[in-house]
Amino acid sequence: MLSVLDALIPVFLVIMAGAVLKRLGFPGGDFWPLAERFTYFFLFPVMLISKMANAKIAEVALDQLALAIVLLLALMTGLLVLLKPLLTTSGPSFTSIYQGALRFNTYVVLAAAQALYGSKGLTVAAVSMAIMIPLINVLCVLIFSAYAGGKSAGWLSTIKVIAKNPLIVGCVVGISLNLLGIGLPSWSGQAFDIISRAALPLGLLAVGVALDIKALQGASWPLVSSSILKLFVMPVMALLVGSFLALEPLMLSVLILFSAMPTATSAYILARQLGGDAPLMAAITTAQTLLAMLTLPLVLQWLPLLQAMWE
Repeated sequence: MLSVLDALIPVFLVIMAGAVLKRLGFPGGDFWPLAERFTYFFLFPVMLISKMANAKIAEVALDQLALAIVLLLALMTGLLVLLKPLLTTSGPSFTSIYQGALRFNTYVVLAAAQALYGSKGLTVAAVSMAIMIPLINVLCVLIFSAYAGGKSAGWLSTIKVIAKNPLIVGCVVGISLNLLGIGLPSWSGQAFDIISRAALPLGLLAVGVALDIKALQGASWPLVSSSILKLFVMPVMALLVGSFLALEPLMLSVLILFSAMPTATSAYILARQLGGDAPLMAAITTAQTLLAMLTLPLVLQWLPLLQAMWE
Protein backbone atom coordinates (compact mmCIF):
# COMPACT_ATOMS: atom_id res chain seq x y z
CA MET A 1 0.00 0.00 0.00
CA LEU A 2 2.82 2.40 0.88
CA SER A 3 4.49 1.91 -2.49
CA VAL A 4 1.24 2.75 -4.30
CA LEU A 5 0.75 5.83 -2.13
CA ASP A 6 4.34 6.91 -2.65
CA ALA A 7 3.78 6.82 -6.40
CA LEU A 8 0.35 8.45 -6.48
CA ILE A 9 0.53 11.13 -3.76
CA PRO A 10 2.96 13.34 -5.77
CA VAL A 11 0.62 13.08 -8.78
CA PHE A 12 -2.37 14.29 -6.80
CA LEU A 13 -0.34 16.95 -4.96
CA VAL A 14 0.51 18.51 -8.33
CA ILE A 15 -3.19 18.42 -9.26
CA MET A 16 -4.09 20.19 -6.01
CA ALA A 17 -1.34 22.73 -6.65
CA GLY A 18 -3.14 23.60 -9.88
CA ALA A 19 -6.40 24.06 -7.95
CA VAL A 20 -4.64 26.38 -5.48
CA LEU A 21 -3.06 28.42 -8.26
CA LYS A 22 -6.48 28.83 -9.86
CA ARG A 23 -7.89 29.98 -6.51
CA LEU A 24 -5.08 32.52 -6.18
CA GLY A 25 -5.64 33.75 -9.73
CA PHE A 26 -1.98 33.16 -10.55
CA PRO A 27 -0.46 33.86 -13.01
CA GLY A 28 -3.69 35.37 -14.26
CA GLY A 29 -5.14 36.30 -17.60
CA ASP A 30 -5.50 33.56 -20.19
CA PHE A 31 -2.43 31.66 -19.02
CA TRP A 32 -4.07 28.37 -18.02
CA PRO A 33 -6.29 27.87 -21.10
CA LEU A 34 -3.26 28.61 -23.28
CA ALA A 35 -1.02 26.37 -21.17
CA GLU A 36 -3.46 23.47 -21.45
CA ARG A 37 -3.74 23.97 -25.21
CA PHE A 38 0.05 24.08 -25.50
CA THR A 39 0.36 20.90 -23.42
CA TYR A 40 -2.35 19.03 -25.33
CA PHE A 41 -1.28 19.96 -28.84
CA PHE A 42 2.51 20.06 -28.42
CA LEU A 43 4.03 18.73 -25.20
CA PHE A 44 2.02 15.51 -24.96
CA PRO A 45 2.47 14.49 -28.61
CA VAL A 46 6.22 15.15 -28.25
CA MET A 47 6.30 13.03 -25.10
CA LEU A 48 4.43 10.17 -26.78
CA ILE A 49 6.72 10.24 -29.82
CA SER A 50 9.75 10.31 -27.51
CA LYS A 51 8.54 7.32 -25.47
CA MET A 52 7.16 5.23 -28.34
CA ALA A 53 9.87 5.72 -31.00
CA ASN A 54 12.52 3.76 -29.13
CA ALA A 55 10.32 1.61 -26.88
CA LYS A 56 10.23 -2.17 -27.08
CA ILE A 57 6.73 -2.30 -28.56
CA ALA A 58 7.29 -5.86 -29.76
CA GLU A 59 7.16 -6.95 -26.13
CA VAL A 60 3.53 -5.74 -25.88
CA ALA A 61 0.99 -8.36 -26.98
CA LEU A 62 -1.06 -5.94 -29.07
CA ASP A 63 -3.70 -8.45 -30.17
CA GLN A 64 -4.38 -9.58 -26.62
CA LEU A 65 -4.39 -6.03 -25.26
CA ALA A 66 -6.75 -4.81 -28.02
CA LEU A 67 -9.13 -7.73 -27.40
CA ALA A 68 -9.19 -6.97 -23.67
CA ILE A 69 -9.95 -3.28 -24.29
CA VAL A 70 -12.72 -4.00 -26.82
CA LEU A 71 -14.31 -6.57 -24.54
CA LEU A 72 -14.10 -4.26 -21.51
CA LEU A 73 -15.69 -1.30 -23.30
CA ALA A 74 -18.41 -3.51 -24.81
CA LEU A 75 -19.30 -5.00 -21.43
CA MET A 76 -19.38 -1.60 -19.74
CA THR A 77 -21.57 -0.17 -22.51
CA GLY A 78 -23.97 -3.09 -22.25
CA LEU A 79 -24.12 -2.76 -18.47
CA LEU A 80 -24.82 0.98 -18.62
CA VAL A 81 -27.58 0.61 -21.22
CA LEU A 82 -29.12 -2.19 -19.16
CA LEU A 83 -29.00 -0.09 -15.99
CA LYS A 84 -30.26 3.13 -17.60
CA PRO A 85 -33.79 2.92 -16.08
CA LEU A 86 -32.18 2.78 -12.64
CA LEU A 87 -29.69 5.56 -13.34
CA THR A 88 -31.83 8.29 -14.88
CA THR A 89 -34.94 8.89 -16.95
CA SER A 90 -33.24 11.70 -18.87
CA GLY A 91 -31.48 10.92 -22.12
CA PRO A 92 -29.03 13.86 -21.91
CA SER A 93 -28.21 12.93 -18.30
CA PHE A 94 -27.51 9.36 -19.38
CA THR A 95 -24.95 10.55 -21.93
CA SER A 96 -23.07 12.31 -19.11
CA ILE A 97 -23.27 9.23 -16.89
CA TYR A 98 -21.96 7.17 -19.81
CA GLN A 99 -19.03 9.48 -20.51
CA GLY A 100 -18.26 9.61 -16.81
CA ALA A 101 -18.23 5.81 -16.61
CA LEU A 102 -15.98 5.17 -19.64
CA ARG A 103 -13.66 8.09 -20.34
CA PHE A 104 -10.31 8.55 -18.59
CA ASN A 105 -8.10 11.53 -17.82
CA THR A 106 -5.07 11.22 -20.11
CA TYR A 107 -2.79 13.45 -18.04
CA VAL A 108 -3.42 11.53 -14.82
CA VAL A 109 -3.20 8.05 -16.32
CA LEU A 110 0.14 8.66 -18.05
CA ALA A 111 1.64 10.27 -14.96
CA ALA A 112 0.39 7.42 -12.76
CA ALA A 113 1.58 4.74 -15.21
CA GLN A 114 5.08 6.19 -15.24
CA ALA A 115 5.16 6.64 -11.46
CA LEU A 116 3.86 3.13 -10.75
CA TYR A 117 5.34 1.01 -13.53
CA GLY A 118 8.21 3.00 -15.04
CA SER A 119 9.01 3.32 -18.74
CA LYS A 120 7.55 -0.10 -19.60
CA GLY A 121 4.27 0.85 -17.97
CA LEU A 122 4.23 4.16 -19.83
CA THR A 123 4.73 2.30 -23.13
CA VAL A 124 1.83 -0.06 -22.43
CA ALA A 125 -0.30 2.92 -21.35
CA ALA A 126 0.47 4.82 -24.57
CA VAL A 127 -0.40 1.80 -26.71
CA SER A 128 -3.60 1.26 -24.70
CA MET A 129 -4.50 4.92 -25.16
CA ALA A 130 -4.04 4.67 -28.94
CA ILE A 131 -6.58 1.84 -28.95
CA MET A 132 -9.04 3.24 -26.40
CA ILE A 133 -9.42 6.85 -27.55
CA PRO A 134 -10.89 6.07 -31.02
CA LEU A 135 -13.15 3.33 -29.63
CA ILE A 136 -14.49 5.46 -26.79
CA ASN A 137 -15.14 8.39 -29.14
CA VAL A 138 -17.12 6.17 -31.52
CA LEU A 139 -19.12 4.67 -28.65
CA CYS A 140 -19.88 8.13 -27.25
CA VAL A 141 -21.16 9.30 -30.64
CA LEU A 142 -23.48 6.28 -30.77
CA ILE A 143 -24.78 6.98 -27.26
CA PHE A 144 -25.35 10.66 -28.03
CA SER A 145 -27.18 9.74 -31.23
CA ALA A 146 -29.42 7.32 -29.35
CA TYR A 147 -30.14 9.29 -26.16
CA ALA A 148 -29.23 12.99 -26.44
CA GLY A 149 -32.16 13.87 -28.67
CA GLY A 150 -30.28 16.81 -30.12
CA LYS A 151 -27.80 17.31 -32.89
CA SER A 152 -25.32 14.51 -33.38
CA ALA A 153 -21.94 14.42 -35.03
CA GLY A 154 -21.76 12.68 -38.39
CA TRP A 155 -19.45 9.75 -38.87
CA LEU A 156 -17.18 11.66 -41.24
CA SER A 157 -16.70 14.51 -38.77
CA THR A 158 -16.12 11.99 -35.97
CA ILE A 159 -13.40 10.24 -37.98
CA LYS A 160 -11.79 13.59 -38.74
CA VAL A 161 -11.78 14.55 -35.07
CA ILE A 162 -10.18 11.22 -34.11
CA ALA A 163 -7.62 11.45 -36.92
CA LYS A 164 -6.63 14.97 -35.82
CA ASN A 165 -6.45 14.10 -32.13
CA PRO A 166 -2.88 15.15 -31.19
CA LEU A 167 -2.50 12.23 -28.78
CA ILE A 168 -3.42 9.74 -31.48
CA VAL A 169 -1.09 11.51 -33.92
CA GLY A 170 1.75 11.33 -31.38
CA CYS A 171 1.16 7.61 -30.80
CA VAL A 172 0.96 6.85 -34.53
CA VAL A 173 4.13 8.80 -35.35
CA GLY A 174 6.04 7.22 -32.47
CA ILE A 175 4.88 3.68 -33.29
CA SER A 176 5.63 4.21 -36.99
CA LEU A 177 9.18 5.39 -36.27
CA ASN A 178 9.59 2.36 -34.03
CA LEU A 179 8.24 -0.27 -36.41
CA LEU A 180 10.20 1.19 -39.36
CA GLY A 181 13.39 0.83 -37.34
CA ILE A 182 14.10 4.56 -37.56
CA GLY A 183 13.51 5.53 -33.93
CA LEU A 184 14.94 8.82 -32.74
CA PRO A 185 18.68 9.46 -33.22
CA SER A 186 20.51 10.35 -30.01
CA TRP A 187 20.59 14.10 -30.68
CA SER A 188 16.89 14.35 -31.54
CA GLY A 189 15.96 11.85 -28.85
CA GLN A 190 17.58 14.04 -26.21
CA ALA A 191 15.77 17.13 -27.50
CA PHE A 192 12.43 15.31 -27.49
CA ASP A 193 13.14 14.04 -23.99
CA ILE A 194 13.92 17.52 -22.64
CA ILE A 195 10.67 18.92 -24.07
CA SER A 196 8.57 15.96 -22.96
CA ARG A 197 9.60 16.39 -19.32
CA ALA A 198 7.34 19.45 -19.13
CA ALA A 199 4.26 17.56 -20.35
CA LEU A 200 3.17 15.67 -17.22
CA PRO A 201 3.60 18.47 -14.64
CA LEU A 202 1.82 21.04 -16.81
CA GLY A 203 -0.88 18.52 -17.67
CA LEU A 204 -1.50 17.69 -14.01
CA LEU A 205 -1.60 21.37 -13.05
CA ALA A 206 -4.20 21.88 -15.80
CA VAL A 207 -6.33 19.09 -14.28
CA GLY A 208 -6.31 20.95 -10.96
CA VAL A 209 -7.17 24.24 -12.62
CA ALA A 210 -10.16 22.59 -14.35
CA LEU A 211 -11.73 21.47 -11.05
CA ASP A 212 -15.07 23.23 -10.50
CA ILE A 213 -16.15 22.83 -6.87
CA LYS A 214 -19.30 24.91 -7.44
CA ALA A 215 -20.52 22.27 -9.89
CA LEU A 216 -20.85 19.81 -6.99
CA GLN A 217 -23.69 21.78 -5.40
CA GLY A 218 -26.80 19.63 -5.22
CA ALA A 219 -24.98 16.37 -5.94
CA SER A 220 -27.42 13.95 -7.52
CA TRP A 221 -27.88 10.20 -8.01
CA PRO A 222 -26.58 10.37 -11.62
CA LEU A 223 -23.34 11.91 -10.31
CA VAL A 224 -23.00 9.29 -7.57
CA SER A 225 -23.86 6.36 -9.83
CA SER A 226 -21.47 7.45 -12.58
CA SER A 227 -18.66 7.77 -10.04
CA ILE A 228 -19.35 4.33 -8.57
CA LEU A 229 -19.43 2.75 -12.01
CA LYS A 230 -16.17 4.41 -13.06
CA LEU A 231 -14.09 4.22 -9.92
CA PHE A 232 -15.19 0.80 -8.64
CA VAL A 233 -17.23 -1.23 -11.13
CA MET A 234 -15.07 -0.68 -14.21
CA PRO A 235 -11.80 -1.65 -12.44
CA VAL A 236 -13.43 -4.88 -11.23
CA MET A 237 -14.69 -5.51 -14.77
CA ALA A 238 -11.15 -4.90 -16.06
CA LEU A 239 -9.79 -7.43 -13.59
CA LEU A 240 -12.36 -10.03 -14.71
CA VAL A 241 -11.65 -9.43 -18.41
CA GLY A 242 -7.89 -9.41 -17.95
CA SER A 243 -7.94 -12.57 -15.85
CA PHE A 244 -10.22 -14.31 -18.35
CA LEU A 245 -7.83 -13.47 -21.20
CA ALA A 246 -4.78 -14.28 -19.06
CA LEU A 247 -3.15 -10.89 -19.65
CA GLU A 248 0.42 -10.69 -18.44
CA PRO A 249 0.71 -8.80 -15.12
CA LEU A 250 1.88 -5.42 -16.43
CA MET A 251 -0.82 -5.21 -19.11
CA LEU A 252 -3.46 -6.21 -16.57
CA SER A 253 -2.21 -3.58 -14.10
CA VAL A 254 -2.31 -0.86 -16.76
CA LEU A 255 -5.80 -1.94 -17.89
CA ILE A 256 -7.02 -1.68 -14.29
CA LEU A 257 -5.28 1.70 -13.96
CA PHE A 258 -7.11 3.08 -17.01
CA SER A 259 -10.39 1.72 -15.67
CA ALA A 260 -9.93 3.32 -12.25
CA MET A 261 -9.08 6.77 -13.65
CA PRO A 262 -11.42 9.74 -13.22
CA THR A 263 -13.18 10.82 -16.39
CA ALA A 264 -11.69 13.28 -18.88
CA THR A 265 -12.24 17.03 -18.75
CA SER A 266 -12.88 16.93 -22.52
CA ALA A 267 -16.15 15.11 -21.79
CA TYR A 268 -17.69 18.48 -20.83
CA ILE A 269 -16.97 19.90 -24.28
CA LEU A 270 -18.62 16.92 -25.99
CA ALA A 271 -21.65 17.17 -23.71
CA ARG A 272 -22.06 20.85 -24.54
CA GLN A 273 -21.66 20.34 -28.29
CA LEU A 274 -23.86 17.27 -28.76
CA GLY A 275 -26.84 18.01 -26.53
CA GLY A 276 -25.78 16.27 -23.35
CA ASP A 277 -26.18 17.46 -19.76
CA ALA A 278 -23.12 19.74 -19.54
CA PRO A 279 -23.61 20.90 -15.89
CA LEU A 280 -23.91 17.28 -14.77
CA MET A 281 -20.80 16.41 -16.79
CA ALA A 282 -18.83 19.18 -15.08
CA ALA A 283 -19.96 17.91 -11.67
CA ILE A 284 -19.04 14.31 -12.52
CA THR A 285 -15.59 15.35 -13.74
CA THR A 286 -14.81 17.31 -10.58
CA ALA A 287 -16.27 14.70 -8.22
CA GLN A 288 -14.40 11.81 -9.81
CA THR A 289 -11.08 13.66 -9.84
CA LEU A 290 -11.38 14.42 -6.13
CA LEU A 291 -12.68 10.94 -5.23
CA ALA A 292 -9.94 9.22 -7.21
CA MET A 293 -7.39 10.57 -4.75
CA LEU A 294 -8.95 8.17 -2.24
CA THR A 295 -10.22 5.34 -4.43
CA LEU A 296 -7.28 4.86 -6.77
CA PRO A 297 -4.76 3.71 -4.13
CA LEU A 298 -7.37 1.36 -2.64
CA VAL A 299 -8.32 -0.14 -6.00
CA LEU A 300 -4.73 -0.66 -7.11
CA GLN A 301 -3.85 -2.24 -3.78
CA TRP A 302 -6.83 -4.54 -3.22
CA LEU A 303 -7.76 -5.77 -6.70
CA PRO A 304 -4.49 -7.73 -7.14
CA LEU A 305 -5.13 -9.33 -3.73
CA LEU A 306 -8.63 -10.25 -4.88
CA GLN A 307 -7.18 -11.82 -8.02
CA ALA A 308 -4.72 -13.83 -5.92
CA MET A 309 -7.60 -15.17 -3.82
CA TRP A 310 -9.46 -16.32 -6.96
CA GLU A 311 -6.40 -18.12 -8.23
